[in-house]
Amino acid sequence: MTTVAHARRTRLLAAAVALVGALAAWRALLPAWRVPLPTRANLPEERMQDFRDALYFPIREFLDGGNPYHPAVMFAHWPVRQNFNLYQPYHLLLHAPFALPGYRVGAVAFALASLVLLLALAVLAAGRLRPHVPLAVGTAVVATLLLLSQVGKAQLYVGQVNPLIAVGAAGALLARDRHPRWAAVALALAWLKPQFGLPLALLLFARGSRRVALTGTAVAAVASLVVLVPLVVRDGVGSFLDAVAANLEHAGATAYGAVDSMTAQRVDVAAVVHRVTGWLPPGAEGLVLVGVLVVSAVLARRLDRAGAVEVADLLTCLAVVVCVVHQPGDVLIAVPSAAAVAALWWRGRDRWLGWALLAVAVPFAHLHFVGTAVRDVLGPRADVTVDGVALVAAWGLVVVAARSART
Repeated sequence: MTTVAHARRTRLLAAAVALVGALAAWRALLPAWRVPLPTRANLPEERMQDFRDALYFPIREFLDGGNPYHPAVMFAHWPVRQNFNLYQPYHLLLHAPFALPGYRVGAVAFALASLVLLLALAVLAAGRLRPHVPLAVGTAVVATLLLLSQVGKAQLYVGQVNPLIAVGAAGALLARDRHPRWAAVALALAWLKPQFGLPLALLLFARGSRRVALTGTAVAAVASLVVLVPLVVRDGVGSFLDAVAANLEHAGATAYGAVDSMTAQRVDVAAVVHRVTGWLPPGAEGLVLVGVLVVSAVLARRLDRAGAVEVADLLTCLAVVVCVVHQPGDVLIAVPSAAAVAALWWRGRDRWLGWALLAVAVPFAHLHFVGTAVRDVLGPRADVTVDGVALVAAWGLVVVAARSART
């Protein structure tokens, strides 16, 4: 009787949480439906701005025979506010179905697809909570928390591609031992943005998953050649390289992308240290990239040998986010590994891991009213820096926990 009552309470809890999640999902999808059609008069519009600037119009430019990687071309031909960064070229084909219909239809379809990917990420996270939490309950809780969080809502509000990358990164980490072929495909998806794919591939290689790292990278490269070759043949090697150079120069000079910007939300170590201290030594970004990856690779291998794979996965995800240019929403890739570490912490109560999990939660809890309060009390610089400080601290805390792991 007790077992039956417990199962009934579990079903009721899952249903109640799922109802809250459904309402949150509906609310999160509204911006895609209500966003006005892009014009040069409404460039500051934030709703679906990443869909507009990094997906819809770059793909339209490519289909029209142009080179979307050149900032001047995009700004001249389309109503975009941000340049199209150096995404993997296969992105222009993978997401082409969302750019073929009218803008609003494409925006709604993309938001729905992103919602499905967030649900898939919740399933992956809930799977790492078993057998402590039933899969249905875990999925409902994680999905609802995601859709109520700032990180989750932002994916649908501005139309980011991070849900696909997060599923790819999580899939690569989960499947690398038992299903290396699927893990390689998942890693290829994480390569959609090179600042995810490169450090993740290097860390997987260092952790012994060499086949996954090399095959996934090769799959991403071959898929990109399908787009890259026509671009180079059409424009010439010199013109294409000029476009790449212009793209990098423009990205490094923007208020939201420059490492020395005091208004950017970048969460990588170099940018965070500069916003906190005002100090940026020469070559800081390169030194941070190498230093974070080397330290993380050594300690992740140590954790793997100690059987603490969950902690090694969290360390890997945090290293990816803090070693090179990233924004707060990019910590989405750490959701499944953070869930696994939370279950591990519940059993062992390691204080370093507990503090690390709280630090990881900061960007998710950084809702609009929280940001307003931080700005009112500490100023706008603190508001754009707090997430970065929290994630760098989380990486450091996991490093401390890893150093005490028994091999």
